[in-house]
Amino acid sequence: MQIREVAESAGLPAKTIRYYEEIGLVHPERRENGYRDYSNEDIHRLRFLQRARGLGFSIEDCRALLSLYDEKGRESADVRAIAEAHLEEIDRKIRELQSLRGTLAHLIRACHGDHRPDCPILDDLAGGAQ
Repeated sequence: MQIREVAESAGLPAKTIRYYEEIGLVHPERRENGYRDYSNEDIHRLRFLQRARGLGFSIEDCRALLSLYDEKGRESADVRAIAEAHLEEIDRKIRELQSLRGTLAHLIRACHGDHRPDCPILDDLAGGAQ
């Protein structure tokens, strides 16, 4: 199967598929004319990657998950450990975003938003100095 067909089937841009090949996540065969020839297994791996990336897993996490997926003697504890670490990172980012939201909401409430030039938002961004 050629890349445009694979892109449509996997729901990924061709550029992303080429990148995944470049970093060794997929290994399509090459025809005599040099064109990539993707197998059903390649499409399955690309769908796996699309779903994992959609859940926010890093490229390295995806590499590890694919490796575990390919390893029939794997332990689910290894997969769970990767997922738990990712969940902890998501929770950290949520806390950070909540903190940012609180700070920005406070600044917005403090700003009169009128014709006067003084603005607590700009003062804060400038480090409190005016």
